[in-house]
Amino acid sequence: MLTSTRRRLGAVTLVLLLPILGACGFGYQTDQVYQPGVGSNNRAGSVDILGAVVVSGTDGSGTLVASLANKNTEKPATLENVTSEQEGIEPTVVTPVEIEADSLVNLAEMGAVAVNGESVVPGGFARLVFEFDTGQRTEVNVPIVPREDEFSDVAPATPSPSATP
Repeated sequence: MLTSTRRRLGAVTLVLLLPILGACGFGYQTDQVYQPGVGSNNRAGSVDILGAVVVSGTDGSGTLVASLANKNTEKPATLENVTSEQEGIEPTVVTPVEIEADSLVNLAEMGAVAVNGESVVPGGFARLVFEFDTGQRTEVNVPIVPREDEFSDVAPATPSPSATP
């Protein structure tokens, strides 16, 4: 009698545990690297490009926002140019950006790179090539987002007025 009770209890326990044990597995989202932000990241060179987006207030113009992290602990790096071979995308470095050794620079605070052209429309992407004085060339597919919500404070990138005419 005791054995049949144990068998029934074991069967009931197995039926109750089956959904829980069946939920275990591999390859689920919790086992994957996940980037919850909107921007693109590239960690391939000595300067990491993190959270890159083009913030567009009006169609045809935008400001590149990204964090540049120099992983070199001894030498600074300078972002000298941003280019694009994509039709309708024309980036312009308003001011070169120096990144000290082992430090991070946030482009959102400086408005250093303007991106103009007919393809600069929120919801699209801009294929940009970052060129540094160290010889690093990094190509990143950057999303174009509207100037709203968390990007509402991003000022348009414009050249500073010069003292000479």
